[in-house]
Amino acid sequence: MLPGANDDYFIEPLGKHDRTAFDCDVESLDRYFKQQAGQDVRRRVAAPFVLIEKSSGNISGYYTLSATSIKFSELPPEITKKLPKYPTVPVTLLGRLAVDQNHQQKGLGEMLLMDVLYRSLQSEIATIAVVVDAKDDVALSFYEHYNFIRFTDFSHRLFLMMETIANIFI
Repeated sequence: MLPGANDDYFIEPLGKHDRTAFDCDVESLDRYFKQQAGQDVRRRVAAPFVLIEKSSGNISGYYTLSATSIKFSELPPEITKKLPKYPTVPVTLLGRLAVDQNHQQKGLGEMLLMDVLYRSLQSEIATIAVVVDAKDDVALSFYEHYNFIRFTDFSHRLFLMMETIANIFI
């Protein structure tokens, strides 16, 4: 079982789920999930995953993953010395992560994040890190709690190297 896993919930790719009742109390995340996430799946722009409460079948949270790249020069020297000197390097972007307000403070954010990290590590697409843009200081603290590192030039952009992620699941 993954760290943070909970037998009362499961995570699966977004399909024909009813998203209308989802409310994380952040308007931009709610709007994206209700109006845009399905289109992103069809257009293959992002891969949304949903956290389902087994007893009710309701969506309790979601996250999105996509592939992107970052400039080699944006990474700290202690990391770049271990990498090939390409102009850009591939990373997995954690675009959004949200928990319904009725399910907050239950550790479900951690459950979603651990699933993000595990899926990213197991992916057949090679990436060196998971990158996230924290929407505010609360989100920033959440990711830093899980050892994400801030980019020097972007105060709310963070990353976690695949090598570090692999150590979580050993």
